[in-house]
Amino acid sequence: MGGTRTALVVGATVAALAVAGCGGGNDEAAPTDTGTTTETTTPAGSTLKGSVGPGFVISLSTEAGQPVETLTAGSYTLEVDDQSDIHNFHLTGTGVDVTTDVSATGVESFDVTVEAGTYTFVCDPHAGSMNGSFEISG
Repeated sequence: MGGTRTALVVGATVAALAVAGCGGGNDEAAPTDTGTTTETTTPAGSTLKGSVGPGFVISLSTEAGQPVETLTAGSYTLEVDDQSDIHNFHLTGTGVDVTTDVSATGVESFDVTVEAGTYTFVCDPHAGSMNGSFEISG
């Protein structure tokens, strides 16, 4: 039984040293994450690019190809590339309710004016898995 006790003591010591972070002798502090993020907004008057299909994919991006997360309140042109006859692109929010036809394909443009709040885009037949949202700042 002495061998088991010794193994437990050695194991506990190794675990304690690992937790304490011993070793290395490097006195330099590790870089820390400040938690800051850079948010970019798309200026009003820009064109937004909506896309749906051909697979089970829906997205909304800026002209530069960045996913839309926040926008400034104002007017935009929404250009939707509907690539499938089993999907649609439906954008809703305060004062906005525009959609492409499920059975149609092609590029369709909408002029939309957005206000502060949350806006969502979905494929209506597959809303549970094909959806997204973004915020409008005032």
